[in-house]
Amino acid sequence: MLSAIREQSLVGMVSCVEVKSSKEFFEKVMPEKFDPSKASGLDCVVQMNLVGENGGDWEITIRDQKIEIKEGIHPSPTITVKMKGNDYVDMVNGKLSGERAFMTGKLRFKGSMATAMKLRGLGIL
Repeated sequence: MLSAIREQSLVGMVSCVEVKSSKEFFEKVMPEKFDPSKASGLDCVVQMNLVGENGGDWEITIRDQKIEIKEGIHPSPTITVKMKGNDYVDMVNGKLSGERAFMTGKLRFKGSMATAMKLRGLGIL
């Protein structure tokens, strides 16, 4: 029981840490944060095109409940997400919700809304 309490405390501490850049999020936070159980049945390639400060191009492949993230541009992604880098950093830090970003035009995507909703559940959107 004590180890469960410690684990909960550590989880709370991790969620309080803010990322400074999309690079930090994709290289350090997302691989640790990824929950394979939430990716059951998901097979997709996500192209993240983040422009401006804190921007970059990232390929995220989710297949067989595993995630692979690398910098670059995929030739035929399942879904493409476009945002300003600073808006994305605000979103992953909880300062901007994915819904608000979409409704205000800060988040645009091309692809399946159902896939986008699954990515939201994984903490990518």
